[in-house]
Amino acid sequence: MFTENPCLVRHCRNNALSTFDENGNLTEEKNYCLDHIPDPGKLKQDVYNYISTHNKIIGLCANGLIFQNIDFSNKEFYGCNFHHCTFTNIHAENVLTHMCIFDFAVFNDCSFFKSNSMFTSFSGSTFFHTLFTSSDMIQDNFNGIKAYQSSFDDSDLFNSRFILASLVDTSMQNCNLKHTLFYDSQRTNVSFKMSNTREALFDKKGSALQKGEKDTQEDLQGGGK
Repeated sequence: MFTENPCLVRHCRNNALSTFDENGNLTEEKNYCLDHIPDPGKLKQDVYNYISTHNKIIGLCANGLIFQNIDFSNKEFYGCNFHHCTFTNIHAENVLTHMCIFDFAVFNDCSFFKSNSMFTSFSGSTFFHTLFTSSDMIQDNFNGIKAYQSSFDDSDLFNSRFILASLVDTSMQNCNLKHTLFYDSQRTNVSFKMSNTREALFDKKGSALQKGEKDTQEDLQGGGK
């Protein structure tokens, strides 16, 4: 489902962008990365048109593109690559992302209300004023993210990972945190109110439930090692 093709330029380590035929359909032809493609404007428009005209998107590679003021609501993405992309003012209610990569992406003023995400990676990404409220985000990778004034409230984060994450003024209220990992994370003014923090793992000694301990909001605010 997910294929990474190298850029046609010799010695370039970037992934190639997707290609499209004359009818706007995805093809498996080799291509260049965003840095080397001869006509980046056309490629960007092809990607935007493909997403807007399809409800199910499979295997799209859009590394490095900028997405702004676009509605992704009710779209389904499978095995897509959005590595190093920038998303600004994106509305994505009920969006589905399975086995997708958003590593080192930047999200500004985005809403993923009631989204469904599984086996998806956001590693190293940065979130500003981004909402994942009332979402199912199962076994996702948030390692090394930076989140500012963002919200995961009322979401299922089962078995997801926030290792080395930096969370600032970010809310995780009423969330399922069973087996969720927060190893070596930094947390400033983070609210876990009504979440099952005793089943989350904040250090490698195990969850508070496993250790027979109680935790408090004060214990979880600052984070650290």
